[in-house]
Amino acid sequence: GHTVHATRTEAEERTRQMLDVYTTVAEDFLAMPVLRGRKSPAERFPGAVDTQCIEAMMQDRKALQAGTSHFLGQNFARASGIRFQNAQEKEEYAWTTSWGSSTRLIGGVVMMHGDDDGIILPPRVASAHVVLMPIARKDADREPVMAYTDALARQLRSQPYHHRRLVVEVDRREAGGARNWDWIKKGIPLRVEIGPKELAQQSVFVGRRDQPHRERKSYAQEQFVAEAPAILEQIQDTLFQRALDFQKAHTV
Repeated sequence: GHTVHATRTEAEERTRQMLDVYTTVAEDFLAMPVLRGRKSPAERFPGAVDTQCIEAMMQDRKALQAGTSHFLGQNFARASGIRFQNAQEKEEYAWTTSWGSSTRLIGGVVMMHGDDDGIILPPRVASAHVVLMPIARKDADREPVMAYTDALARQLRSQPYHHRRLVVEVDRREAGGARNWDWIKKGIPLRVEIGPKELAQQSVFVGRRDQPHRERKSYAQEQFVAEAPAILEQIQDTLFQRALDFQKAHTV
């Protein structure tokens, strides 16, 4: 974005405001702890009076510049002839800002949270929150298991989560273990397996993407529906805290 202001104070305030916005996006949504600071003159945006940025530490202990906000003073206004009539009816050069983050934040999420099994998506930005995987090895089980799965999907989709409803995928493919690995690699926060055993017990078998794939837990169906939003927030918090602990352990 680019903004044009009548005073230096307004432009400097907008520069700080946008850094606040980027910090909120990184920490509250991407679970990406960042360090805020001012770029040295050698690293400042060419032509800027001041460049402020947020930096995040990746798993290789290198910093990723995750967002920048530039106070450009009147330099670009003079170069481009951006003038206005002030309250005293005198013409003067405007004060401008420039700020931006980019698709590098997608790479940042992959590099900060991913593991050897694939990406791990923070729930607040995940394309889906829960994937349901019905399992029916016998033809006679298929219809009742699917009916149970579809009913569960409807219940979950009625649950609120962070300013929207839960997004639920139902994977009806008959792909064996490959189906489970597909969703692990895609980083969906909660994977739910439902077979004849779960149908009989009115339960679900749940794996969390922030935990090793072999660590799965059985929930009563009603309990899981009620607790799913809280479990997602636990995953969000775990990813942030894990990254923050890593950053602190490698910062001197």
